[in-house]
Amino acid sequence: MLKIDMHTHIIPGQLPNFTEKFGYGDFIFLQHHRSGYAKMMKGNQFFREIEENCWNPELRIKEYQGFNTQVQVICTIPVMFSYWAKPVDCLDLSVFLNDHIAEIVNKYPKNYVGLATIPMQDAELAIRELERCKALGFPGIQIGSNINNENLHEDRFFPIFEACEKLGMAILVHPWNMMGMEHMKRYWLPWLVGMPAETSRAICSMIFGGVFERLPGLRVNFAHAGGAFLPTIGRVEHGFNCRPDLVAIDNPVNPREYLGKFWVDCITHDSTIMEYVLKIQGTEKVTLGSDYPFPLGDLEVGAFLEKMELGKKALEDIYCNATLAWLDLPKEQFL
Repeated sequence: MLKIDMHTHIIPGQLPNFTEKFGYGDFIFLQHHRSGYAKMMKGNQFFREIEENCWNPELRIKEYQGFNTQVQVICTIPVMFSYWAKPVDCLDLSVFLNDHIAEIVNKYPKNYVGLATIPMQDAELAIRELERCKALGFPGIQIGSNINNENLHEDRFFPIFEACEKLGMAILVHPWNMMGMEHMKRYWLPWLVGMPAETSRAICSMIFGGVFERLPGLRVNFAHAGGAFLPTIGRVEHGFNCRPDLVAIDNPVNPREYLGKFWVDCITHDSTIMEYVLKIQGTEKVTLGSDYPFPLGDLEVGAFLEKMELGKKALEDIYCNATLAWLDLPKEQFL
């Protein structure tokens, strides 16, 4: 059975020092301090240590074979978004990252599919890079859950979503720049609490802001099983019903109506929650994701699904069919 992991991250093994190039900011660069490892430095501050599987495409393929997975959808690490930078500089960085991913996909077309990154802080430049990446063969993009703390429903982002629908480009929304991060650094809470909240923030913003209503052909996937949104849909719906004066001001459609109209990945780490997600979403809107190669991800690439007695069709939907539909790709491309 074809397995496509649609949520993985990659970075070039060699990065220019963009801080020196642009003359400001804390852009990420790598210090290869020991064999097979590198330090991600954010300006002069240590961010995290990564292993070679974060940049070596051949090593990644070998590691994936151990989990009977043939295809990886690759996108940049969210800290590379750099939406805070000057738009033209973020475009320069985006082009560098996208060209790197395109090179990998072209070299290993049966093993990799790429998602691009774009300078979301400037719609004109973002659409320019979106169109270039479409011409390069990218089926979609990855964006953050907020853009410099602005929610995704803001009018200035709508032309980008409109262009994605027109071009047939799918979107992966990934949490980043977590709200309240400065107040909860202890215990890794930004990743454990902030990320699920960020994804719910993004979904609610797009629903209540009418983005899905205005662009019904937009194909969006939300990371980490939709974060906190699906488990709290009852509360979200109740808020919509009891305080429409606060919630339903831009879109009168009940948020529950959008369940099953967008995709989420399967990264729950919990079979009981996965059963709930599948019941809410349906197997055709749940994709196999791992967040490889990072330790908070599902690094066994959905092995827990095989213990759930889901049946062949459900597994095939999750393993490949849902992702192929989201990205609008033919299965034959990988056989």
